[in-house]
Amino acid sequence: MPTYDYHCAANDQTVQVVHRISQDVNTWGQVCTLAQRDLGKTPADAPVTKVHLGISYMHRRNIGSDSTGGGAFGAMTTTRAYHNTKNFDK
Repeated sequence: MPTYDYHCAANDQTVQVVHRISQDVNTWGQVCTLAQRDLGKTPADAPVTKVHLGISYMHRRNIGSDSTGGGAFGAMTTTRAYHNTKNFDK
């Protein structure tokens, strides 16, 4: 699941939470519930805004390649090209 940062203007705090893309988070109470933290002195109905950091979420298993080139980002082509330049059969 993706990670989101939410900022509350009422207490000037930004909190990172994990939730489904389809889930709407609009209040400080929802953020605190998802982050498993105390509300503090901020009202539960205080509005929050999603902070866009310009960073996309990518799971670790989608990065890199294995020795057979079975990874992402064209790794099979890269691995095959590397092996074609070496004389492994001799």
